[in-house]
Amino acid sequence: VLSSRGAMSSPLKIAVLLSGSGTTLQNLIDRIAAGTLRNVEIVLVIGSKPSAKGLQRATTAGIKAELVASKDFKVDGKQDWASMSSRVCEVLVTEKVDLVVLAGYMCLFVVPPELENKVINVHPSLIPAFCGQGMYGERVHQAVVARGVKVTGCTVHFVTNEYDAGPIVLQEICPVTSDMTAEQVQDQVQELERQALPKAISLIAEGKVKVDGGVVTIS
Repeated sequence: VLSSRGAMSSPLKIAVLLSGSGTTLQNLIDRIAAGTLRNVEIVLVIGSKPSAKGLQRATTAGIKAELVASKDFKVDGKQDWASMSSRVCEVLVTEKVDLVVLAGYMCLFVVPPELENKVINVHPSLIPAFCGQGMYGERVHQAVVARGVKVTGCTVHFVTNEYDAGPIVLQEICPVTSDMTAEQVQDQVQELERQALPKAISLIAEGKVKVDGGVVTIS
């Protein structure tokens, strides 16, 4: 069960993990600055690549930025996700974060027991459809178009050590018509993601999200 937070408690301290341009991070920074995402503070950004523009966005916004480079965690040419995740957790502990947000993080983050129901991700489909290992980015939208589904959307969920299998916080839906391309579907879904992730973070900050038996209830 996620520890309950009162609406008047101190700000929810979040860390953002990213691998790329940081547009999701910027969306959160802008919403906090505008006052539309309240009682939330981004205290740390961790990037997996030295070239990740998201690290620069963090520095520009006055947020602590750390590099935990995936290239530094390889054993016999294979990625050692467990060791990399342990290093990420060491950095997270220094900032006493309440919530970890995966924002275009192209690495496998092994969630330790102490972070159960404290790591969230937004997936570009309506889980359990079009999800699991290998289903990310354009691949998801190409599969959506190929299958001919009539609706798609995005899912904000807690991250577990099984791909896209964690408790679902919220889902947003958009229509899919037969003349739409995968790129058009992706544009629609990304717009939903920009709204859904801050909404989910806000609900958590307000203490409205409870997890029991793998199922989320929102009060």
